[in-house]
Amino acid sequence: MEIERDRRYTWLMNPLPIDEIIPKLQSVLRKNNNAVLVAAPGAGKTTRVPLALLQEPWLAGKKIILLEPRRLAARAAARYMAASVGERVGETVGYRMRNDTRIGKTTRIEVVTEGVLTRMLLEDAALEGAGLVIFDEFHERNLHADLGFTFCLQAQALLRDDLRLLVMSATLAAEPVATLLGGAPVLACAGRVHPVETRFLPNRHADRSEYAVAQKVCEALRNDAGDILVFLPGAREIRRTEKILRELIAGQPVLIAPLYGSLPQSEQDRALLPAAKGERKVVLATSIAETSLTVEGVQIVIDGGFMRVPRFSPRTGMSHLETIPVSRAAADQRRGRAGRLGPGVCYRMWTEQEDRNLAPDHPPEIAAVDLAPLALNLAVWGATEPSELSWLTPPPTGAYRQACEVLRELGALAENGRITRHGRDMAALGMHPRLAHMVLKAIPLQLGELACELAALLSGRDSLRPLGGAYAADLRSVIAAVRSAGATATGAIDPAAAKRINDEANRWKRDLGIKHGGHDDIAACGLLLSFAYPDRIAQRKGAGRFLLKNGRGAVLSAAQPLAQEPYLVAAELDDAGHESRILLAAPIAAETLARYRGELITQDTVVAWDDAAQAVRARTFARLGAIALAEAAAPDVGREETAAALMQGIAANGLDMLPWTKAAHQLLDRLRFMHAREAGWPDVSAETLLATLPDWLSPYVQGMKSRSDLQKLSMAAIIENMLTWEQRRRLDEYAPTHIVVPSGSRIPVDYSDPSAPALFVRIQEMFGQQDTPRIARGQVPVTLHLLSPAQRPVQVTQDLANFWRSTYFAVRKDLKGRYPKHAWPDNPLLATATRHAKPRR
Repeated sequence: MEIERDRRYTWLMNPLPIDEIIPKLQSVLRKNNNAVLVAAPGAGKTTRVPLALLQEPWLAGKKIILLEPRRLAARAAARYMAASVGERVGETVGYRMRNDTRIGKTTRIEVVTEGVLTRMLLEDAALEGAGLVIFDEFHERNLHADLGFTFCLQAQALLRDDLRLLVMSATLAAEPVATLLGGAPVLACAGRVHPVETRFLPNRHADRSEYAVAQKVCEALRNDAGDILVFLPGAREIRRTEKILRELIAGQPVLIAPLYGSLPQSEQDRALLPAAKGERKVVLATSIAETSLTVEGVQIVIDGGFMRVPRFSPRTGMSHLETIPVSRAAADQRRGRAGRLGPGVCYRMWTEQEDRNLAPDHPPEIAAVDLAPLALNLAVWGATEPSELSWLTPPPTGAYRQACEVLRELGALAENGRITRHGRDMAALGMHPRLAHMVLKAIPLQLGELACELAALLSGRDSLRPLGGAYAADLRSVIAAVRSAGATATGAIDPAAAKRINDEANRWKRDLGIKHGGHDDIAACGLLLSFAYPDRIAQRKGAGRFLLKNGRGAVLSAAQPLAQEPYLVAAELDDAGHESRILLAAPIAAETLARYRGELITQDTVVAWDDAAQAVRARTFARLGAIALAEAAAPDVGREETAAALMQGIAANGLDMLPWTKAAHQLLDRLRFMHAREAGWPDVSAETLLATLPDWLSPYVQGMKSRSDLQKLSMAAIIENMLTWEQRRRLDEYAPTHIVVPSGSRIPVDYSDPSAPALFVRIQEMFGQQDTPRIARGQVPVTLHLLSPAQRPVQVTQDLANFWRSTYFAVRKDLKGRYPKHAWPDNPLLATATRHAKPRR
């Protein structure tokens, strides 16, 4: 259904101010289950929408669930709505997110984050207490937003025909969403955006480092009025820029306020609230500040031009954070932040030419991230295939299949794709399936405390970068630093991030009933990682190079002590190039693998040809995927397996390994001659013999293991056994081994050229022979290679009579001079054939 062409809703597409659009929205939702609201930047607080809908009769006794994609935005939205009705958060308006919930008995509007909405739907598919679900900032297309939207569509279709859905966004392409919502009405809310001047860098190769960004902040502080919002890719870049900026503006009345998701709420509030009188504010933010939030006082935006997004590689099965250029949509969102209060300025850290080449938008997360959490949630929901549900963007088939394989390996899915009991327990923890599996496996081993700490650390890795320098790749040292919230030898851990990790770990410990048992278990980091990342168990191959269980190569700087460990488990890799770089890992002993991960180890006996020994060798290997843990000589193996390995050795080295005698070679040549003339004769070309080795040779090598054993074979007898009795009889008749010449000698026939069998014979031995000898019952003349007494060829012919008639006399003249002791008669047809020179007198 194309909304613009539906006459019933044409009027809804005309942008209206927020005060006029709210009554329209109320009217639409009274008649329709679903709607889409496109609210342009500057439209006003779209958080007024839930408050306005709260008194609708169809919501009597029901709650509104407002989904915000970010924790910071969820808190801010709840605070704004609560203040609008003169209450505190937790009364009429509350919020619910991981590790932080403010909900009361009288709460009617719950602002939730994406993962929370998914959990609510999995626990209560019908959302019985809710009458309306609002998806705010839906254009961000985060994985959980897409999944929650899909679950709500099915709940509405199968369980709750009275459940209403409202999708809101500033930059959303409304038509596909409205179509998926059954042709829902689309309302457009007009914005009030002030003009923003955009300033670009002068050339493409200008510096775009954190230092360059800090200098641009100083330039804006000198030349422009208002507070400054700076966009940077992540917390690491924010800390670097903050440090540089403090040195550049030391002594000036400027508040520098970082803003990213894992900061304590008090620091987030400091960034959002207006600066003190006489003070200017510089907010250093990630893309969290693009939408949803209003940062008071901002009239200047400095856009670093990059953002950090999760990426998953189906080729390697690994996830990583990737820093990429911003899209056109994201850049415009950021620019718009400078025009909320009045005319503003946007500095872009790129050129106008680069600006024209920006991608229009980034793909939704569902197309680019690890789908293991989605696959687990679908299984809990009861779906075995994504095709059972309606999607705005379906999960990519390859990545989804790979995710299911991971879940099967972790024991979360049965072979038929259904959720297992262990899988339900994993999903209930609300962490990545790999980490949930690790925690559940750790508890019986009395390692639950360490597992919770590892899970909290690995869930928010980027925020734990050091304040300066780079810490060692050894995960044990990182855990030690987090526990103490102190410093490592190579750089201080962000205390706020360490506190967040410890708080989250403590919550999981409380939820799972894990009691504090001391911190003497840190050596078990490698074992616990092997539960979460069995495919990343690695074996050292020398010089910092490792082989992963999944067959991929990985490298670790030789300066890292871990580079000398025989085995380790990688928690983080960069998935760059042919070999991934190991960023974070912990060692594990071979004995630990054998004791605790025995189910991953297979015992394989390999029977193969050993070129060095020129014999078949049988070895037993203990393998962990692509990793060979140990090998030993195998006990006696079956005769057939040995024979097959012997065949492989012959195939690799060629038929010359076999003891071919002169007679055997001649037999092969004779058979090739017959095969070329008549159907039904075996093909004994070298290519065919190699290709069919097991068929004709295996019965004769039983019990043999080496090249020396093969020398006992009679190849002529083996080849002859390929023939029927009739073929053997006819072979001697049609392709004789020898021809008796006039001298009485039995001369062997050379069949090496099947098209021209040959006889190599001295001229004197053919005296008296009128015609060329013939084989194949007279059908094929042999090619005569007539030789001198010294066995050198002097004539090749298939017409002996003509030779005697025309050529012999010229040959005789030459030979008579060179070999005077031999008879050279004038008439060779009347002369007696001989093998000797003239007798002495």
